[in-house]
Amino acid sequence: MKKRVYIETSIPSFYFETRTEPEMVACRNWTVDWWAKESHKYELVTSLAVVEELKKDPHPNQKKALDFILDISLVPLVQEIDLIVDEYIEHFVMPKNPKGDALHLALASWHHCHFLLTWNCKNLANANKFEHIRHMNAILGLYVPILATPTELMENTEEK
Repeated sequence: MKKRVYIETSIPSFYFETRTEPEMVACRNWTVDWWAKESHKYELVTSLAVVEELKKDPHPNQKKALDFILDISLVPLVQEIDLIVDEYIEHFVMPKNPKGDALHLALASWHHCHFLLTWNCKNLANANKFEHIRHMNAILGLYVPILATPTELMENTEEK
């Protein structure tokens, strides 16, 4: 059985990134490499929240980013998710921003995603926040996904 990976908005965004700063190019290249070499090893899911975020801010490759996730299964937004989001915000696990990061974490947790794949290292893939997230999910009786960037999910193929 394949491990489930929740694809957060920054992944399709970086796949089609056009900025030329070295860190942007690096994130784009790592995203493209992960998608080509590793994504088939997982059950990929995303959400309507990701679709809406991609639609919200116009950018040069917006249509490509939306088309990119077209074939990925959408996890449902059940009523309990709103309550989880409110708990994350109330307990300062996630910012209000307007509930985006909290919503992605709640969806990945509720739907038992093994990984939440993101380039958001401020609020999601942040080791300094993970203990707070783990603690809050334990209180709420939720699964705790591993919050990772594509580089962390790349298989090391170098010979030892």
